[in-house]
Amino acid sequence: MNPQFNKGVLEMCVLALVSQKDYYGYELVEAISKNIQISEGTIYPILRRLTQENYFETYLIESNEGPPRKYYRMTTFGNKKTKELLKQWKSFLKNVDSVIHSGADI
Repeated sequence: MNPQFNKGVLEMCVLALVSQKDYYGYELVEAISKNIQISEGTIYPILRRLTQENYFETYLIESNEGPPRKYYRMTTFGNKKTKELLKQWKSFLKNVDSVIHSGADI
């Protein structure tokens, strides 16, 4: 997939997943990588920024496989904003699809 497409949708994917359950960073990479080709280093800056913007709060859980894992949990503010963004995203997709299929031969 075109890297420019990825850049615009990864944040939405992170928000949608964390709104459903708490995740640690690598777990998010694995979940998103099932459908979109990404590198591990792509997700962590998004997580840091969304945490700084109060979408997420973090907590640590000990791991048998190394250092404690930092989990990301959606805040009340984050839930509200994510619902708004997902509504806008669905409308945007509908409008883009309408333009693409408005009779133009591709």
